[in-house]
Amino acid sequence: MGEKYYYTREILGTALAVARASAFCLNFNSMLILIPVCRNLLSFLRGSCSFCSRTLRKSLDHNLTFHKLVAYMICILTAIHIIAHLFNFERYSRSQHETTVSLASVLSSLHHEKEGDFWLNPIQSPDMTVLYVTFTSIAGLSGVIITVALILMVTSSMEFIRRNYFELFWYTHHLFIIYIICLGIHGMGGIVRGQTEKSIKENHPYKCAQSFENWGDHDPDCKRPQFEGHPPESWKWILAPVVLYIFERFLRFYRSQQKVVITKVVMHPSKVLELQMKKRGFSMEVGQYIFVNCPSISLLEWHPFTLTSAPEEDFFSIHIRAAGDWTENLIRAFDQQNSPIPRIEVDGPYGTVSEDVFQYEVAVLVGAGIGVTPFASILKSIWFKMQHSDHNLKTQKIYFYWICRETGAFAWFKDLLTSLEQEMEESGKVGFLNYRLFLTGWNSNIAGHAALNFDKATDILTGLKQKTSFGRPMWDNEFSTIATSHPKSVVGVFLCGPRTLAKSLRKCCHRYSSLDPRKVQFYFNKENF
Repeated sequence: MGEKYYYTREILGTALAVARASAFCLNFNSMLILIPVCRNLLSFLRGSCSFCSRTLRKSLDHNLTFHKLVAYMICILTAIHIIAHLFNFERYSRSQHETTVSLASVLSSLHHEKEGDFWLNPIQSPDMTVLYVTFTSIAGLSGVIITVALILMVTSSMEFIRRNYFELFWYTHHLFIIYIICLGIHGMGGIVRGQTEKSIKENHPYKCAQSFENWGDHDPDCKRPQFEGHPPESWKWILAPVVLYIFERFLRFYRSQQKVVITKVVMHPSKVLELQMKKRGFSMEVGQYIFVNCPSISLLEWHPFTLTSAPEEDFFSIHIRAAGDWTENLIRAFDQQNSPIPRIEVDGPYGTVSEDVFQYEVAVLVGAGIGVTPFASILKSIWFKMQHSDHNLKTQKIYFYWICRETGAFAWFKDLLTSLEQEMEESGKVGFLNYRLFLTGWNSNIAGHAALNFDKATDILTGLKQKTSFGRPMWDNEFSTIATSHPKSVVGVFLCGPRTLAKSLRKCCHRYSSLDPRKVQFYFNKENF
């Protein structure tokens, strides 16, 4: 930091460098934290990268992972910054309480002279405490507020709280507004100070530091040094991302205010609500998702739902499963007889990794429970493409796996699968779609009933021609069969489901991909929103 902070280092030592270095790193990470949650920007980049490499497009789908990593770095750097300043305050206090004459004690006593606002030590008397300075200075108080806001945001972002108390996560996460404001003003007041340019000319530390006892009247060549706070710099780092994010929020608000007409409400088994809607100018692709708000339930809460309709349909639809207070209240509001339909606001659609499904020669779709929703959109779109004999369809084969805990869940899209079976038979493409249904929650009565009726043409549980399997898929066997059947194909594996399943599928993709790039390659893709 050169000669400007020579005298400051004389009091603080190496802790000064640690505090300033961590501050610069904090500014850099705070600049990045908002960019991954600018959904419209990411959708624009995804559309602009339609001809980019598969790896580059996939990286956009890890925006939330990147957001979390940046948040972890902010937490670590904040801890380092706080610890460094604790050492700084301890050394400020120690130099103020020194009874012997030393350079540090002389520098700390400069405020006693008529030096105006050119002091170096913020602890300006032996009676002044570190706690007093912390809560009476802009830098200290804003730092405390930043730390408290950060702790609340991080702790409420844990997966358990997100899944079970989403409202708590939603509201506390908006403390980022306070975090950003306090970060912008944190440097005001300048607790850590450096020598002024004018003072360096009048008291160059390399020449005058040794003669500190004679500063002023006794040594006219070395006047008393004067110090100033460093101007705030954090706002320069965060200004552009904040402006971008404000524009993002205005765009979301504008789109959410456009009228949404609910054309159909369907209550499915297992507490699943289907809403079919229309909105002027709404355009979608397969696998995309929207954010939904119901003002009568909560003015501020927006929840993401994958679109289950196809782009070819004249409406868009979502399926909502009861999984928390908000969704339960929404389903209850729509399920009430003789009551007006609640008003719904919609923001989106936004792109996901499932948009790329038709870029692969072979696609493997894996849905767990309600995680089937993005693949319903894909399967519907395939049905329309078959009806219109779309020759531009690059995909030659689709493997679809649907894993459910209860039999009632299969009724959500049973009609769709039945239509696909019929369409494939009529078009002579029986082998195009290979789908498997797996039931993980079953008892001996269900299994016995299915075994007794196994010889029937249709499945006793679903009414489909494809029989329901009990248990979970043997992924090694499935991947081995696919690799053997398509020895020179690029296979896209798409999952909307839990992490444990993602881990298994990712391992299988690596295990069964050939080392020879001309042979079968599996690419794993997971829904993240």
